[in-house]
Amino acid sequence: MVGYRLMGRAHSHAYRDFPFYFDSDTIPVLQAVAGRDEEGVKAAADKMGWASWETDWRRLIEREDIDLIDIVTPNNTHAEIVIAAAEAGKHVFCEKPLALSLDQAKQMLEAVKKAGVTHMVCHNYRFSPAVQFAKKLIEEGRLGKIYHIRATFLQDWLMDPDFPLIWRLRKEVSGGGTLGDLGAHIIDLARFLVGEFSEVVGMMETFIKKRPLGSMTDNLKGRIESDQRGEVTVDDATAFLAHFENGALGTFESSRFSRGNRAGNRFEINGEKGSLRWDMENLNNLQVYLADDEPGLQGFRTINCTEEEHPYAGSYWPSGHILGYEHTFINIVSELMNGISQGYSPQPNFEDGVKNQAVLEAVEESVQTRSWVGVSEKVHVLS
Repeated sequence: MVGYRLMGRAHSHAYRDFPFYFDSDTIPVLQAVAGRDEEGVKAAADKMGWASWETDWRRLIEREDIDLIDIVTPNNTHAEIVIAAAEAGKHVFCEKPLALSLDQAKQMLEAVKKAGVTHMVCHNYRFSPAVQFAKKLIEEGRLGKIYHIRATFLQDWLMDPDFPLIWRLRKEVSGGGTLGDLGAHIIDLARFLVGEFSEVVGMMETFIKKRPLGSMTDNLKGRIESDQRGEVTVDDATAFLAHFENGALGTFESSRFSRGNRAGNRFEINGEKGSLRWDMENLNNLQVYLADDEPGLQGFRTINCTEEEHPYAGSYWPSGHILGYEHTFINIVSELMNGISQGYSPQPNFEDGVKNQAVLEAVEESVQTRSWVGVSEKVHVLS
């Protein structure tokens, strides 16, 4: 694994717990973790159960005892590590967004396809049992034709104007602000549940233009390291409208300036026969409305998706025994291990990463041009 902070902890926990819940011919061995800070990476290796550590990720690529490279580093490093790993014949698991740009994402996809290695992007929210059950209901036609999706990912951890200028606020490192960080998740959920985007039009704003220089610590915390201030070069909030190829309409909003929202990842989907609602802060529950219920009993029902009938839930505890954020990572790791074992790339893979990146780029272009921008033509090369 390259990197070891917040996502490194989530991924490490998933690898360690996966064999406890899922039967598989492929069992992850936590062989080595890499990080630039020798003291920090050594402490992380000891705490998270990695057998060894390196201060240069290239050493992981060279080691013959490593088959999979997991990338949880800032976005500007993804492409170089992915391409090097693929050329060395390593399987690749990469945090989102896949790259800094659509062109870069396409290069990464080309590299893993040419090498024939297993590849996935870590859009873990797909793997909440409630979201997977929503997908099942949609595929079964329970909602009929889909008309709308409205989705948000709202946070408030950056509202302090003295919060430092961390890497997530610098476009050359992150590739984008809330759109790439939070919007990427709801874009992926929309593609998973509703279908492919056709065109988008958006707006974005940066509320705090300059911040004190500093760095990220852990759990979305920051440390001020200078009296000087630097320019914020990404968005603090983005909203956009979308048309889907199947005729559905979408409204999307991502913000780190939504006071009172810690992790407001939410969607509502409306179809001709019913509707669905989901909120990541209450991730076990899926709200379902079906129009064919008899009059007087119609209304949203709350399904606690911890039954054996719900995807992945049966691998854990008895019904009603609540699952958490960390289980979404265990579930996606289970798919990754299956892919490595059977020689394929489960979704979401790098093709999904490229398609998500195309939507991100189209939204940014629409903001600049103040017009609708097509998405489909941006990914036509994938065919």
